[in-house]
Amino acid sequence: MSASSLVWFRDDLRLADNSALAAAASRGPVFCLYIHDEGPERRPLGGAARWWLSRSLAALAKSLTDKGGALVLMQGDPARILPEVVAACGIDIVSWNRRYDGAAVALDTALKANLLAAGVKVESHNANLLNEPWEIATTSGTPMKVFTPYWRAARAKGEPATPGPAPERIDALPLPPQLKKRALPLEALALEPTAPDWAGGLREAWMPGEAGARQALAEFLDGPIRGYGEERDRPDKAATSRLSPHLRFGELSPRQIWHAAQAAAHAHPALQGDVDKFLSEIGWREFSYHLLFHNPGLATANYNRRFDRFPWRNDSAALRAWRRGQTGYPIIDASMRELWTTGWMHNRVRMVVASFLIKHLLIDWREGEAWFWDTLVDADPANNPASWQWVAGSGADAAPYFRIFNPVTQGEKFDPKGSYVRRWVPEIAGLGDKSIHQPWKARPAELAATNIRLGETYPEPIIALDLGRRRALDALATLGGN
Repeated sequence: MSASSLVWFRDDLRLADNSALAAAASRGPVFCLYIHDEGPERRPLGGAARWWLSRSLAALAKSLTDKGGALVLMQGDPARILPEVVAACGIDIVSWNRRYDGAAVALDTALKANLLAAGVKVESHNANLLNEPWEIATTSGTPMKVFTPYWRAARAKGEPATPGPAPERIDALPLPPQLKKRALPLEALALEPTAPDWAGGLREAWMPGEAGARQALAEFLDGPIRGYGEERDRPDKAATSRLSPHLRFGELSPRQIWHAAQAAAHAHPALQGDVDKFLSEIGWREFSYHLLFHNPGLATANYNRRFDRFPWRNDSAALRAWRRGQTGYPIIDASMRELWTTGWMHNRVRMVVASFLIKHLLIDWREGEAWFWDTLVDADPANNPASWQWVAGSGADAAPYFRIFNPVTQGEKFDPKGSYVRRWVPEIAGLGDKSIHQPWKARPAELAATNIRLGETYPEPIIALDLGRRRALDALATLGGN
């Protein structure tokens, strides 16, 4: 017997391996809905993520249309809109894929209770994680706090489920007349910047959408996966997957990534070590969602409450220099400019710039997390705060606070020829390899020959590294040790 279903799309903007969509399409006609929710309970998306969302929704709408379906866009409070749509369309079953941040869990729980009370069946699915956050625990049943045993336990559960295909066909449930004023064109959501339009670099760097995600995965497994274990820390090389924004918006599932990567290793056994290292990065994402689910305030509250007493500095000038890539430390400045232009930053330099802000500048990690949230196309509600707290030393399984990255030695080690710096900091591109990561040590003749005037064409370092390190350790000592 056919049943009409509503699929509520959220962070799962794809057709393949979409459990909620597959279940609905198998029963009968489907009303596909996306609600742009910017209510006070939700953390508003940053500018770069809004741009990505716009392109991803456009791609999803086309994919649904090609299968016979249709994507309806609305804006407002889902707690009001969803029941209204269900009643107007005569929906039998509402289907969605689960989310894990505190506000989303609360909303979904309340909506499910209200719909069930109204006689509407509700089903939720896992489409965005390998394991649910509550499925892995310590031997005493408490949440995990350390990544290595978490990932060991996750691996011990065996292979993730095989990803499902996209539905062969999706029969669209018509939009009732009384809802036509609710439905919006994509442009009405005003997700993309216009005045000014700062997204040129994003358009050049990315292809949002399910097709772009599949292409990015295939290209990675056809090339950069070879040597990933050794090369992944090199921002000067195209050695990483760049799949993070596709995962963030659910254009690709971790199950799809897992099985594709393992298939590559099966076909080429020499790749197994690289594949295992790559999949451990998917494991860190899983661990971050485990932390977020059990600690809903992860983006605003120190996981280790001892850091509530930390003596952060309020230094708006230093924060502005960091954001703009004007610190006088080339690897820092290159990274922050790449972020501003492309909406993305290599993981190694994410750690370096975070360490510099938190430790050398003594600026609260939440300032950095908020900037990344606004400027990253992959700004993820779990990965972003978990990683910032990891660097700060305030998180679960955190790097100790006294581990302070030196931006000069990090640049010399991971960008040895300076090609990454030269790409993003062109005003010092003429310096030799020995000077490119510390231009203040370049000979006057070299600076003159390359037309570099420190303090004018490129800034002097905003803080001496030894001073910043000593100040950071002194600040840590106020907490009574680590």
